[in-house]
Amino acid sequence: MKFICLFFEIHQPFRHRRYRFFDIGNDHYYYDDYSNETTMMQLAKQSYLPANILMRKLIEKYKGKFKVAYSISGTALELFKLYAPEVIDSFKELAQTGCVEFLSETYSHSLASLNDPENFSEQVRLHDQHIFELFGQEPRVFRNTEMIYSDRIGDQLAQMGFSAILTEGARQVLGWKSPNFLYVNAINPRLKVLMRNFKLSDDIAFRLTDSNWSEYPLTSEKFLKWIASLEEREEVVNLFLNYNLLGEEAILDFFKSFAKEGIKNKKLKFATPSEIVEKLQPVSAVSTPAPISWADEERDLTPWQGNEMQKEVQEKLNELNKRMLRCQDSNLLKDWYYLQSSDHFRYMSTKHSSDSSVYAENPFDTPYEAFINYMNVLSDFKIRLNAAVPENQIETEIAMLQRIIDEKDAKIQKLQADLERIQKSIKKGPETIL
Repeated sequence: MKFICLFFEIHQPFRHRRYRFFDIGNDHYYYDDYSNETTMMQLAKQSYLPANILMRKLIEKYKGKFKVAYSISGTALELFKLYAPEVIDSFKELAQTGCVEFLSETYSHSLASLNDPENFSEQVRLHDQHIFELFGQEPRVFRNTEMIYSDRIGDQLAQMGFSAILTEGARQVLGWKSPNFLYVNAINPRLKVLMRNFKLSDDIAFRLTDSNWSEYPLTSEKFLKWIASLEEREEVVNLFLNYNLLGEEAILDFFKSFAKEGIKNKKLKFATPSEIVEKLQPVSAVSTPAPISWADEERDLTPWQGNEMQKEVQEKLNELNKRMLRCQDSNLLKDWYYLQSSDHFRYMSTKHSSDSSVYAENPFDTPYEAFINYMNVLSDFKIRLNAAVPENQIETEIAMLQRIIDEKDAKIQKLQADLERIQKSIKKGPETIL
């Protein structure tokens, strides 16, 4: 018996508007509402809603034998609430089937796991709180931003109480080993590790609709034969994909047929990550001293930390971590989480790749424009943070003086308004003043 673990990533960031140098200190709203709205409504119509309808029909048709898992970032959930609440309703319907598992991740799809354990832990807590409130599930399996994983990250997750993590079956980690087994973390064996079969996953994600591919057209029958041809002792095939891809009719049709033929095969069984962790025994530890991801051939962090611009903005952002722990301003905290979305650093990448899951949909014309725009936003954010949580005595005094200036400006504006009212009244007649 082989298990098929089908998992989908769903994430969208709050995109920044063109934020100019002269906006710094004057305009504290950073977001491109038009882009955010049009993107979410388009994806909801073309991908999320049709895919959710299909998944629910498959679950109902096959009476619970078809199962699937999702990881939805907190920012995606917030954007759904703003622009496409019907998508959340459709996920609630899926949750009620009992055949869908919602996984944990960082709230804003951030890189916090790489540099700040406290921030990382808080983002995970915030994300899981949203999942429980919306779907009634308490996630026990984790899927990090872009499948990023290392032994150290896994150890922290085990200490946080998670039972398993989903990550990439990277060659530099597995070597001759197969991703089609259950593994454990090398530091803390309590954490199980499910590794993506990137060959079979990418056959669906990138090659299924490629007419130049030697295996085109890819049918579910052909795909299941490939799975059947794997060694008999291999226990699980992890197919991890971006949910945006299901906007193509050919991929929806493929999954419709794949579910039908997969369930007919008595040697295959669809299962959620938690079910696999419960039913299978790990074969060994998997050693991952350096972080991996599911990006590019290198499966590393270069899409987000590959050049000096990306490193500089992340260094400046991370310098604010300790002060943000003392911050109680809800607006600052919201912007702080949104600033950490990994997409902002991806936009600055000077690396070229055909991997559309990592490099697509860049709203900026160049990486350098993305860098300057982000730095402008960050500069304004620091001004606001300095006023709310001063770093030292000098900034405390500056913040106090700024508050005095703001209060005087408000008073001057009020007096100016009163003066204008009186002047207008005088023109109409002295008796209208009182």
